[in-house]
Amino acid sequence: MTIKDIARACGVGVSTVSRVLNNRPDVSDEVRRKVLEEVERQGYIPNNSARDLVKSQSDAIGVVARGIGNPFFSDLLKTISREIDRSGFNMVLRQIHSDEDEVKAGAILEREKKLRGLIFLGGRFDYTSAELSLIGVPYVCCSYNNRFGTLNAEDYAYVSIDDYQTAHRAVSELIGRGHRQIAALLPSCSDRSISQLRYKGYCAALADHDIEENSLIVEETGSFDMAAAYLSTLELLERSRDFTALFTVSDMMATAAIKALTDHGLRVPDDCSVIAIDGLNMSEYTIPTLTTMVQPAEEMGREAVGILLEMIEGSAPRHLQLEATLREGGSVRSI
Repeated sequence: MTIKDIARACGVGVSTVSRVLNNRPDVSDEVRRKVLEEVERQGYIPNNSARDLVKSQSDAIGVVARGIGNPFFSDLLKTISREIDRSGFNMVLRQIHSDEDEVKAGAILEREKKLRGLIFLGGRFDYTSAELSLIGVPYVCCSYNNRFGTLNAEDYAYVSIDDYQTAHRAVSELIGRGHRQIAALLPSCSDRSISQLRYKGYCAALADHDIEENSLIVEETGSFDMAAAYLSTLELLERSRDFTALFTVSDMMATAAIKALTDHGLRVPDDCSVIAIDGLNMSEYTIPTLTTMVQPAEEMGREAVGILLEMIEGSAPRHLQLEATLREGGSVRSI
């Protein structure tokens, strides 16, 4: 008699039985009663040493976080860790730099830890099927999707916001407040990743309101680094001061941009409004408080784990697109 036999008899997944045996809270009273009755009826006695061995080999879920120091991942990881723990699995975390290959890191982690599944926290937007063939377990892309890649939709799962539409909404918010000369600060206009998607959303919002894009007030930083954002904002100001608002593709970049504007003798929002995307807790403490589009980190992490658990039990991959919400701060004014 094994845990699989108990699961089969009760018509539930192995992870559900595991949650009951580990007295996890996220199981209904009815399912808990059914499992415990079956355990008693079968005379099942959990083999703790064997169970620990199995867990170390096959009840681990890996999380590969691409971008060491990315503050947005902090809240995500808290939720993901909590949800994995509640499910009866163990989380194995590997953090890598933003220029490292997350698929290769995931494949190595899978083999080292004999994972049951993987969550990629941040990654490329242009995978091919050949590249992902290295991964032999279910996986979920969390906080991004495969917008520029060639994966078949039924072959992978993701949970993310719509970066294009979120940027469109942010810039439209500025336009609705009377701004027509809107600068943009971003790592790249053509990186086939999150920056390009948000840049396209910026361009689309301008076009939808009959505003011609001005390349002189679009500044590429080369990275999400705050120091790069600060210097690039100063370079933008040296080249042109013909804008009343600045759209940045991340809160961290916006924080650096606000300092650069202030150091240049400008007041936010009196002389220049600033809006961003992310919704980091730290950006509530900028001066002034940053107006930003908030990514639902809690829901994103919870759904990523939920979808992965479904896939581990045999369900098909799902695509889930969540909505960012505007958090009003003090960095945007009407003109």
